[in-house]
Amino acid sequence: MPFGFYIIMAAQFFSALADNALLIAAIAALREMQAPSEYEPLLKTFFTVSYVALAAFVGAFADSMPKGRVMFISNLIKITGCSMMFFGAHPLLAYAVVGLGAAAYSPAKYGILTEYLPHRLLVVANGWIEGLTVGAIILGVVIGGALIRPDVAQSLLSFDFPVINTGIDTPGEMALTVVAALYIIAAIFNVYVPNTGVDHKVLKRNPIYLFHEFNHCLALLWRDKLGQISLAVTTLFWGAGATLQFIVIKWSEVALGLDLSKASLLQGVVAIGVAAGAVIAAKFITLRKSVKVIPLGIAMGLIVLIMNFVHSMWLAIPLLILIGGLSGFFVVPMNALLQHRGHILMGAGHSIAVQNFNENLSILIMTGIYYLLIKFDVSIYIVVTMFGLFVSGLMYLVRQKHFANQAERDDVCHLDDTPHH
Repeated sequence: MPFGFYIIMAAQFFSALADNALLIAAIAALREMQAPSEYEPLLKTFFTVSYVALAAFVGAFADSMPKGRVMFISNLIKITGCSMMFFGAHPLLAYAVVGLGAAAYSPAKYGILTEYLPHRLLVVANGWIEGLTVGAIILGVVIGGALIRPDVAQSLLSFDFPVINTGIDTPGEMALTVVAALYIIAAIFNVYVPNTGVDHKVLKRNPIYLFHEFNHCLALLWRDKLGQISLAVTTLFWGAGATLQFIVIKWSEVALGLDLSKASLLQGVVAIGVAAGAVIAAKFITLRKSVKVIPLGIAMGLIVLIMNFVHSMWLAIPLLILIGGLSGFFVVPMNALLQHRGHILMGAGHSIAVQNFNENLSILIMTGIYYLLIKFDVSIYIVVTMFGLFVSGLMYLVRQKHFANQAERDDVCHLDDTPHH
């Protein structure tokens, strides 16, 4: 891998680390102000909604200038959200601003891979980026959890600078200061992200034109025979992954009798599996073979059903690692294929914005359905069964659609080869 790729990875790692540490700090801030408990999952909703609402604009923005500059500006927006929380803004509003920065950051983060690397290295690059992001999620949650612990916060607050009054007096303010420092480190790496020399499109200022262009790109990717398959898989994966986070917490409370802090550690176990699956896929799956991993998505949905019969921690951990591993293994090649097709059809930034729109809309819909099921007291075992069958069933339909696309293409090729008299 060229050296610039490691700069991109470092920038992504520190930015994702800060995002996830900030989530824990935001939850702590909500509890400190005694906000209703249902506000906590709303943080995810407020963070995600920018990806859907601004999809028409962030792709065009990412393609209008060098990706490193886009990443730098996006990190400044995240620092603004973090600062708003520090100065007393409502955590939901402040985290929505951070989500705005993340929505702008994402097309640049993935788009630069297709500009900077040859397509034969895309699966490997995606494996590293996904694995590193999962690592940042786990470590970010750990750092956030440590920062809000009174003993850690007090030892950090005890540092006094001569003459300078920092104005940092509470554990919450200290946590937010450390998170802001992580964003600043990410921004410094952004400055050194290589300029790929790719021509950039001038950003159109007419919002109607941008909506029209986004709709065109959306239709283009869904019509493309390979694009539609990879987009369907990644859309389902991210919606299912976000829902599985909540399912694992609820299931481990009911089936294993764990409290919230231990239940959230099991999310980390799934994430370790995803990281391992991503790295293995990067090593063994080429872009040409990427579609062959779809059966693993069907298998993952069926293996989720085994959760209904597990009541021991020793069985739960390997099962969740396996579920995470299958997820990471099948989504990384699909992600690479989608980026490759998108880059060819419309430019990297537009393509990732289309991907983000679909994936985050899927997260909003699937987590919304989950909340309704839990609100109406549907048993978690029924929820697990519905979830597993839904994922497997949809993956099976995607596989059938791919076979139909292949047959159609073969027919066209056969007609083209027929001698004309």
